[in-house]
Amino acid sequence: MRLLTTRNVVAGGLLLRVCMLFYGLWQDAYMTVKYTDIDYNVFTDAAFLVWGGSSPYQRLTYRYTPVLAWLLTPNIWLHATFGKWLFVTCDCIVGILIARITRLRGTSERAAAAYAALWLLNPQVANISTRGSAESVVCAAVMATFYAFQRKHVVRGSAMFGLAVHLKIYPIIYALPLLSMLGTKPFVVSDRSSSWARVRGLFNSHRIKFFAVSASVFLALNTAMFGIYGQEFVEETYLYHVTRKDHRHNYSMWFLPIYLRFYSPASVVMGLLSFIPQAIVVVTLGLSFGGDLYFAAFAQTFAFVAYNKVCTAQYFMWYICLLPVIWQYNSRQLVPGALLLIGIWLGSQAFYLQQAYRLEFLGENTLVLLWAAGAVIFLANNWILCQIISSQRIVPLFGTNSSSHTNSQAESKKSQ
Repeated sequence: MRLLTTRNVVAGGLLLRVCMLFYGLWQDAYMTVKYTDIDYNVFTDAAFLVWGGSSPYQRLTYRYTPVLAWLLTPNIWLHATFGKWLFVTCDCIVGILIARITRLRGTSERAAAAYAALWLLNPQVANISTRGSAESVVCAAVMATFYAFQRKHVVRGSAMFGLAVHLKIYPIIYALPLLSMLGTKPFVVSDRSSSWARVRGLFNSHRIKFFAVSASVFLALNTAMFGIYGQEFVEETYLYHVTRKDHRHNYSMWFLPIYLRFYSPASVVMGLLSFIPQAIVVVTLGLSFGGDLYFAAFAQTFAFVAYNKVCTAQYFMWYICLLPVIWQYNSRQLVPGALLLIGIWLGSQAFYLQQAYRLEFLGENTLVLLWAAGAVIFLANNWILCQIISSQRIVPLFGTNSSSHTNSQAESKKSQ
């Protein structure tokens, strides 16, 4: 009897989260430091407001689509932990999609289960969702988008993409690799020998369909929300994040310069300038690796989070869900290669958290050290991304490399 199967990994991941959920209830009831994330309380307050017919934006610091508040209205009339169970369910959906995606890319059932375990049995991932962060909802929408395109369901994938961008604006960066993929076989089979054929290839039917469907879903949702909540919806859900200024410390090294000039117009300019290097790097990665949808998305997301002017642990989920899908094509062995990268990634965060603890709990002035720790995290993330890129084999979803990989997997099975 095999223990390492997708079903067992999903069951193990679910059991881990159930245990953490019940532990969280105990910690919230008996300990000073609460397990539940403050964002979950914000979500619940917003859900209470929409359940009563009011705007969720009456709750200060609610900066999300009203759809999320509507999804969590059972927090009011069913049980206060409903949202956490929803986020755990989305966690499990992501794990199942990881297994299915890797199976489609030619891995064995056992290997697919192992890759799914990197997400489902990851305690950091489980901690984020069980504390009440909604990132797993967005991750599930993103992974469902990619899976649909991998199955060549362009309309379904485009609709999911529109939904994902509505839920959280950052998935818009995936438009580049998606458009790149839709310009290759099997989506384009026409002759490119003439100039006119090449022009037609740029605007092939699948690309037009992707734009039309994803834009329609995105605009339909936004129009509906605007019709109900007006300009407030646009400002709080989208525009706020453009001019956002956080005075609270976070992993980004931008926080201290913005904090020191918080009430000055210079802080707004500084926040806007931070988008320039982020946009350059993210676009460059999308264009450079667009042939490999999953790796391009991973590299883009990793850089997007590293260069963002605000960075918290929840944002790590955006690229951790993609890591199991691309790692099968990385030449680094677990020991020492992968463990070295993980150690540097965790070590840089530990240095930051030490300074944050001294500031928050011991009352020491560690702001400069926190900024230095943020710089260390930034440099570490850039180095880690470069190491991953240098050892990654670019494998298009539908190219010859991908099919040869699948065939080699099948041949190895036959020989066993």
